[in-house]
Amino acid sequence: PVALTIGVTLEQCWHRVPGGTATSVLTTLDALRRSPDLDFVGVSAWHTAPPQRAFEPPVRVRMLGLPRNLLYESWHWLRWPPPTWATGPVDVVWATGMVVPPTSLPLVVTVHDLHFLDNPERFTRRGGWLFRRFWELTRRHADVIVCPSQATKRDCVARGVDDGRVQVVPWSVATPVAGDAEVAAVREAHGLEAPYVLWVGTVEPRKNLPAVVRAWRRLHDAGSPAELVLVGPPGWQEDLDALLGADRAGIHVLGFVDAPDLAALYRGATTLCYPSRAEGFGLPVLEAMAQGTPVVTSTGTATEEVVGSDGNAGFLVDPDDVTAIAQALDSLTSDPLLRRRMGVAASERAAWFTPQRTAEGMEAAFRIAFGAKG
Repeated sequence: PVALTIGVTLEQCWHRVPGGTATSVLTTLDALRRSPDLDFVGVSAWHTAPPQRAFEPPVRVRMLGLPRNLLYESWHWLRWPPPTWATGPVDVVWATGMVVPPTSLPLVVTVHDLHFLDNPERFTRRGGWLFRRFWELTRRHADVIVCPSQATKRDCVARGVDDGRVQVVPWSVATPVAGDAEVAAVREAHGLEAPYVLWVGTVEPRKNLPAVVRAWRRLHDAGSPAELVLVGPPGWQEDLDALLGADRAGIHVLGFVDAPDLAALYRGATTLCYPSRAEGFGLPVLEAMAQGTPVVTSTGTATEEVVGSDGNAGFLVDPDDVTAIAQALDSLTSDPLLRRRMGVAASERAAWFTPQRTAEGMEAAFRIAFGAKG
């Protein structure tokens, strides 16, 4: 194959909440850079410090001389400066976040989801403005649009993108399965002595955390020993303190947790409860499954694709039905045989989502885009 140099936007690594968009891209980049026919150079805004350690890119990054907000607005409205001012000559530009840099080169854009179009009220005014412009520019300029799920592809096609421009490349996880010693250590570090239901995500409206808390409280009030562990950074438009109230008995709020400890938390959990209202993929679901932990997640969303519609790896529930969520949690917390069987199925299902498979899909997208303009 022809050797290609790919310029890749990596500014989300410096965001206050890098989230799944950064995690998934960095995992994929780590696998892609093993290809002998691909070279990568990242581009970002101007920063005086590296990103937090968990989000340090595995490729070299060159900075443009503008701070983030100015760069985003300049890219989206002035269509300047070109990323090649920082990266030097490249063959393909890969936009991995929610901004589209100006370029006449072959352009691959990752569209994680279109939730900002369906539910604009769940975003800040500036965020909604930025994302809508992202979608306008993506439709106009992307040679290939990459989506992590069929659900996101359907959304793109429904909004006017030709089916042939969209490639589905599911994300993957690369974290090793945590051992018993790691699970014991993370339990001790966070005072987790009882069985626990785990939730992982940024605290923001579409993650549907209020339904998780209400469903868990029903179990707790009925005498279940299972506690609730919440992991993830604060986000927007969701007041966690108000949601939890004064009675925090049985609830552990851990905030951001690094990857090795998070893997151990997944491994030690009775179940991951993740009834999100909308996802482009739902990385926490796959992360839990990869650790052999069954999940409770939403039917009719991208997370159903991850779990599998047969439901062997977890329960698929209506995210608006707190009773159904509570019943699923009750089944998994009270039936060890069911939990073990679903955990094995979860692990087997997760084994399909390998970084190498994701890397192969992305390389194919780069070559399609290059061929279209080459």
